[in-house]
Amino acid sequence: MTNKVEICGVNTSKLPVLSREEKNKLFIKIKNGDLQARETFVKGNLRLVLSVIQRFNNRGENVDDLFQVGCIGLIKAIDNFDLSQNVQFSTYAVPMIIGEIRRYLRDNNSIRVSRSLKDIAYKAMHVKERLISKNSKEPTISEIAKELDLPKEDVVFALDAIADPVSLFEPIYHDGGEAIYVMDQVKDTKNVDENWLENIALSEAMKHLDEREKHILNLRFFQSRTQMEVAEEIGISQAQVSRLEKSALKQLRKYV
Repeated sequence: MTNKVEICGVNTSKLPVLSREEKNKLFIKIKNGDLQARETFVKGNLRLVLSVIQRFNNRGENVDDLFQVGCIGLIKAIDNFDLSQNVQFSTYAVPMIIGEIRRYLRDNNSIRVSRSLKDIAYKAMHVKERLISKNSKEPTISEIAKELDLPKEDVVFALDAIADPVSLFEPIYHDGGEAIYVMDQVKDTKNVDENWLENIALSEAMKHLDEREKHILNLRFFQSRTQMEVAEEIGISQAQVSRLEKSALKQLRKYV
C-alpha cells in the first residue's frame, strides 16, 4: 500500500503540503463560505489521511475504500474544527479520521453487534470527540457516561462490544530479527505442558488399578461424590470405600 501512487485517482506523490500559516488563512476563508479555499484545504491535508490509513494496512481492506472513508473523517474534522482553540488541525483531525475508519470497519465486520449497543457506542464516541474538541484532552469514561446520562458500565460494555478484533498473527514488535506476534503474548493456563504431562502420567498410573478402584476414584474425585454416596452406589460400607480409596491413592503415588 505504501508504494501505491494512485489512490482513488489521486496521484499521492504530487499532493501539496500546507504550512500552518496557510492552513489558518484558508480556514478563515472556509468559515466565510469560500468553497475554493475548502477544496484547497482538503487537498492540502490528504497526506494526513494517507498517514492514518497506513495503520490499518494489515486488515485486508481495499486501500481505495479506506482512503475515501478517511477523507470523510477529514471533511468532518474541517466542519467541526474551532480555530480559536489554539490546537493544530492535525492534532484534532487524526482522531476524527481514525474514528471514521473504525466505524467503517465495525459496520463491515462479520461479528454482529446489536443495534442498541451500537447506538450507545456511537453516541459515546461522538461525545468523546466533542469533549476532546472542547477541552483539548481525552475524557474519562465517567465524563462520557455523565454526558449520556447512562451508567458507566453500559458505556464500557457498548464500546467493548464494537472494539475491533485483533488477529493472533498481528505483529506487535519487531527488532530487526523475528517479529513478536500477539499469539506470543497469550498464555494458556489450562493446556500447558505441565498439565499435559500430569494427565498422561495419571492416565498411565490408573492402568495399574483394578476396575473397582478406578470406579471409586472416578466417583470421588471426578464426580465429587462423598464416601457414603459411593458406598451406597456400589453396595459396600463406607469404611471399605475409605480403605479402598487410600489403597488406590497409595498405588497411584508409586507411578505418578
